[in-house]
Amino acid sequence: MQTEPRPLKLSTDLQSNDYSPSFDSSNPPDPKLIDTCVHCGFCLATCPSYRVIGKETDSPRGRIYLMDAINEGEIPLSPAIAQHFDTCLGCLACVTTCPSGVKYDQLIAATRSQVERNHPRQPLDKLYRSFIFNLFPYPNRLRFLLVPLFFYQKLGLQNLVKATGLLKKISPRLAGMEGNLPSLTFDAFQEKLPGVFPAVGEKRYRVGMILGCVQRLFFNPVNKATLRVLTANGCEVVIPRSQGCCAALPEHQGQREQAQDLARKMIDSFADTEVDAIIINAAGCGHTLKEYHHILADDRDYAEKALEFSQKVKDVQEFLAEIGLTAKLSPLTPVNAAGEVEKLSIVYQDACHLLHGQKISVQPRNLLKQIPGVQLREPVDAALCCGSAGVYNMLQPEVAEELGEQKVTNLLNTGAVLIASANPGCTLQISKHLQEQGSKVAIMHPIELLDYSIRGKVVNIGNKES
Repeated sequence: MQTEPRPLKLSTDLQSNDYSPSFDSSNPPDPKLIDTCVHCGFCLATCPSYRVIGKETDSPRGRIYLMDAINEGEIPLSPAIAQHFDTCLGCLACVTTCPSGVKYDQLIAATRSQVERNHPRQPLDKLYRSFIFNLFPYPNRLRFLLVPLFFYQKLGLQNLVKATGLLKKISPRLAGMEGNLPSLTFDAFQEKLPGVFPAVGEKRYRVGMILGCVQRLFFNPVNKATLRVLTANGCEVVIPRSQGCCAALPEHQGQREQAQDLARKMIDSFADTEVDAIIINAAGCGHTLKEYHHILADDRDYAEKALEFSQKVKDVQEFLAEIGLTAKLSPLTPVNAAGEVEKLSIVYQDACHLLHGQKISVQPRNLLKQIPGVQLREPVDAALCCGSAGVYNMLQPEVAEELGEQKVTNLLNTGAVLIASANPGCTLQISKHLQEQGSKVAIMHPIELLDYSIRGKVVNIGNKES
């Protein structure tokens, strides 16, 4: 990774005399927020895109400079400039690091929307992005792909594609998408969760639960574990059948109108549930759900509803840490592929939208420490993004590849036998690089470990039980 700054050269990095698009008047990056940046450079060392690419224009400080220059009419929104905004992972590490409190999250969100409205993308890029935004935020559309994907994997076609390496040569983006496909099981075809589920014992709370898109189809065991842990700890759980996508994917990529539409539908799904909290078990989704009051701030019909909704949203680990566990936890017995019992050493992987976006880091660790026999280990450079960043690893596969490799190396160097990951995108990215590095280390959601502990289940290291 490159960490030394390369000086910004206006002539090569910014100028484009034959291109005129700029920001429009609809919510451009706020000059007042831009002016809070004092150009100290504290953000550089924590910015994953800068660490990989090494250009000032691919850092938070550099991007803020570009935003200001476009606002002032000094440079156009050219393809070269748009690319510098596209390389941002949106991990928000800079927001945590910044001593001046620069709200880079708000600046990059406004900028992404401007880029999508005013920057005409190349036909293939536009087609690829359209495919992503018209598929992944819609669970029912994704479900149609389950059968062909299942046979693609079970018939060995996936292994053949990887062995030839042709896809990566033809299209690194398609190879990035294919490389992050989850391993399908019959669980993906058996969604039976919508409904109302009673608390075990005395009812302490009535909560809603969001299933997610990728989570409900490809990580159904995580949702089942979440439901069991909540009910075991005195929660009546309401899961509306009408719920769809939380809007995280389009919101993170500047598709504001699509994000607003999905947010309204999600709010309507929970409108009459009368719940104390709305629970989510995916980091990226949770961050967006808590931002509904910003996403719908200009909607007179939904602004107040969005604020009320976002105030109820809780990550499941955050919620359990607040209410306290009442279910008895049993020691977890990890068994490896050879049937040998090992000590359960766990390394917790900080998802960016938990750590930086929601300031949730201590709670998951404290919950894991409550499980008898668990030994928690910490990786170096724990705050480094894994490179998943929603669909970033499909749009910027080269940068994502380097970040994923470094992240997994750091996790493996702890010597832990299991990785705890609380975000589906991170789990897919890490799983891919575990396989590429020849590692059999298991990866599970922290809520699955709590569920196993409550039920007294054996943890199969390297060959996790579904």
